[in-house]
Amino acid sequence: VQLQASGGGLVQPGGSLRLSCAASGFTLDTYAVVWFRQDPGKEREWVSCIGADDTTYYADSVKGRFTISRDNAKNTVNLQMNSLKPEDAAVYYCAAGPRDGNYDYWGQGTQVTVSS
Repeated sequence: VQLQASGGGLVQPGGSLRLSCAASGFTLDTYAVVWFRQDPGKEREWVSCIGADDTTYYADSVKGRFTISRDNAKNTVNLQMNSLKPEDAAVYYCAAGPRDGNYDYWGQGTQVTVSS
């Protein structure tokens, strides 16, 4: 049973990346899934959540630029990140649980670098 985050990489400012949080050993569509990010030396930041009812939530810093969605056929939750800024650079993590704030599973991080 695990979560695996992937899709990070190097992108220029204004570019896009799509992160994926894939589950194995359990069905992700019955869980709330949250994306966090953390830059070295900074506190972990909550980024976005998709509830078990598919309601979506975003931090003000990413609203209008990031979109969280489910791909139930692939048992994944994706985070489409557009108009990336240097301040979006961080290690991104996903977590899943019955609700936001109560997490049963954590994925390893995937690095996002935004630089010209």
